[in-house]
This record gives sequence, structure tokens and C-alpha cells, in this order.
Amino acid sequence: MDKHAAATAAEDVETCEHERTGTVWTATAHIVTAVIGSGVLALAWSVAQLGWVAGPLALAGFACVTFYTSTLLANAYRAPDPVTGTRNRTYMDAVRSYLSPREVFMCGIAQYVNLWGTMVGYTITATISMVAIRRSDCVRQNGEGARCDTPGTVLMLAFTLVQVVLSQFPGLEHITWMSIIAAIMSFSYSFIALALSVAEWVSHGGHPSGRIQGAAAASSSKKMWDVLLALGNIAFAYTFAEVLIEIQDTLKSPPSEHRTMKKAAMYGIGATTVFYISVGCAGYAAFGSDAPGNILTAPGLGPFWLVDIANICLILHFIGAYQVYAQPIFATAERSIVSRWPDTKFISSAYTVSIPLTQRGSVTVAPYKLVLRTVIVVATTVVAMMIPFFNAVLGLLGAFSFWPLTVYFPISMHIAQGKITKGMKWYLLQGLSMVCLMISVAVGIGSVTDIVDSLKASAPFKTVS
Repeated sequence: MDKHAAATAAEDVETCEHERTGTVWTATAHIVTAVIGSGVLALAWSVAQLGWVAGPLALAGFACVTFYTSTLLANAYRAPDPVTGTRNRTYMDAVRSYLSPREVFMCGIAQYVNLWGTMVGYTITATISMVAIRRSDCVRQNGEGARCDTPGTVLMLAFTLVQVVLSQFPGLEHITWMSIIAAIMSFSYSFIALALSVAEWVSHGGHPSGRIQGAAAASSSKKMWDVLLALGNIAFAYTFAEVLIEIQDTLKSPPSEHRTMKKAAMYGIGATTVFYISVGCAGYAAFGSDAPGNILTAPGLGPFWLVDIANICLILHFIGAYQVYAQPIFATAERSIVSRWPDTKFISSAYTVSIPLTQRGSVTVAPYKLVLRTVIVVATTVVAMMIPFFNAVLGLLGAFSFWPLTVYFPISMHIAQGKITKGMKWYLLQGLSMVCLMISVAVGIGSVTDIVDSLKASAPFKTVS
């Protein structure tokens, strides 16, 4: 038995570890599932803003940066040595092993704001799809010229009610079936969007629409904000760094986990990039400068019934995906409350409730959890109602999560792990981090500006795609 295998076996026995059976192919599947989501719907609009040259180049560029920093993050799974060191089971554990307490705190803020912001984005996107289904039904019944304005507030509240109920499950292990369904639905609507875009393009004779320099805008400043927003949408579409360590923790060894993870990152990000460029370019070729922010809301996109199926798939995906992002927030908030008021009767009381058709048959419900989780879900919906702008919210999330989680912390941990001193490599790594920081700041400014402009043009609590 080699040194790595011996260290792994000893650690697993000592800590009573769960059995790790993951391979490069299961890790690749996890990566693709984590990356492909609502961001894919904005790619046609993003390519339309950037044009035929800059659009594909931006998609490829973000893919290269994401892959490179993913390889650095994979090395941080064990500390201090990437082969024989102690395992870090979460992103935060990895940061804690290599960096200062201040940076651990910054990492926590970035992670949880990103998780909560994604919940806001999912609420907005699911509502847009519900509105699209209602509008489609109205057009089918009353004809193309019918007035089919559909308020999204009631539909958003319906989505919220579903999430309030699902949030009462103690953890994701009680609703694993929902995560499986969500992953299947994600692939379904993504491929439907691609197929419909290609069909629309072919129906125009196969001649691509659009311009080399991208869509025109009312002013040069508006064009600049649209370009920055497009970059933010692309950055959001590639975000998966916050779950990379958790995926790596499923891998068997030998071979060493970081080598397997690097291969999985190459396959997963490579496949995703090919798919993203296909979706973005097909949508731009089909609709040109008129490509909508959400490709499923494009006028005349395919038969009504197939677009409705895609929107239903998207809603089902976000019903499950919302919980994947919400449960870590619930767990952290609950641990904080219990540690602060451990002897309070309201905090310590709990009741057992029978739940049919579930694996365990019952769940334990704590009143304080019921109140806390409901408040978090309702607060998320209120924010979604106040800023219901699909592309702007995705851009803001991409700006906030891309630099710290995808670039800064992986590079900083790599420098600490390799004890890299000031020299050519150190300056190149810091230069990459600085360039990505400037992009994130610019995208953040563009997203906030777009939100402010949108709020001036439309009232809050009215869903806008």
C-alpha cells in the first residue's frame, strides 16, 4: 500500500468516514449538473450584446479562468499536502486551513450572500416562467392580438408558499428525490431551448442574424452597461466553485482526489462550454439583436406546447434547486440561534409529524425552525418582488460570486500551499486576480445601474423578464 493509500485508509478509520465511491465520471456529472441552470437562458441575450466575435470569446475566456482556478481549488481539498494531507470537506474548511480568520469571515459572507442571492434569482426566474405559461394559454384561447397581461405577484406568492412547505423538511436528505428531478428538469429545458433556437434559425433559411459588434443601444453608456451585464450573466452561468470541494469529497482514492477532480473539471467545463456556445450562438443566430433576456420568452419560439413544457421543467427545477441553496442558510442560522439561546423553551421544543410517502415516514418539527425558515423564505420573496429583473439580478450575482469564490480564494490558497514568494509566478497569479476583480467591479456597477434604471421605468412588485 503506497503512502497516499495508507494515509487515506487511516484517516477514514479514525474519523468513521462514509464510503467514497465517486469516479471521474460521477464528478463530471455533478459538475455539469451544478453549472447548467438558469444562467443558460440568458446566454443568447449575452452574446447579442457582445456580438459574434466577443460573445464566443467571452464564453471561452470565462471557461478557461474557471477551469484553471478549479484546478487550484482541487489542490486545496487536502492540507497541507494535496496528496497526503487532511481532508477539507467544505469550501470554508479549505479556506480555514490555508488563510487567515479574516479571510474565512470574508469567504463566509461571499458564500452565504451568493446562496441567498441565488434564491432571489430562482424566485424571479420561476415566476417569469409561470407568467409565460399563463400568457401562452391566453394567446391560444383568444388569439395573437389579445391583451394577455399577466400579473406575476400572485404567481410568485404561489411559488413562495411551495417553498415555505418544503423548507420545513429538516434537510436535503429527506427530499433527495427532488434534487434528482431538479437535475433532470435542468437538462430538459436547456436542451429544449437549444433545439427551439436551432429550429428558429433554420426556419429563416439558416442565415445568422445579428452583427459583429453586437446589438445597438440608445446611447454609448447604455451599450457599455449592457456589455457589462452580459459579462455578469456569463460569469454567473459558470459559477460552481462553492460546491467543488463537496463534489471532490465524494471521490474514491487512489488515484489521489485532486488528480481525478482536475480531469472531471476539464471534462465538465469543456462539455458545458460547448453547450453554452451552442445555445448562445443559436439563440443569437435565430433572433439577432432582438434576443430576449430569457430565451424561453422569445416571441414565436417554437410550438406553444413545447415552450410550455420547457417552462414547466424550469419551474420544477427551481422548486428543488431553491432548497439546495436554502438549506445551508437555514442550518447556519439555526446553529447560531441555538448557541445563543440554548435554554429557551421555544428554541428547545420539538414535535414529531407523520409525513406519508417519504422514506422516513415522519419528521421532527421545531417551532422556532418553522418561524425562522418561513421568515427567510418570505424575506427572499419580498426582495425578488422589489427587483424582479432577470438579467440584472443574474449579472449582480455573477459579479459578486465570480471574483471571490472562483478566483481570489483559490489563488490565495494556492500561493499559501505552495509557499510562492514574490516572483514571476506570484505576479502572474496576482495579475489574474486583479484583472478578474476589475471585471467583477465593473459588472457589479453595470448591474446596479441597470436595476436603478429599470426601477425608474417600472414599478417594484411587477415581474420583468
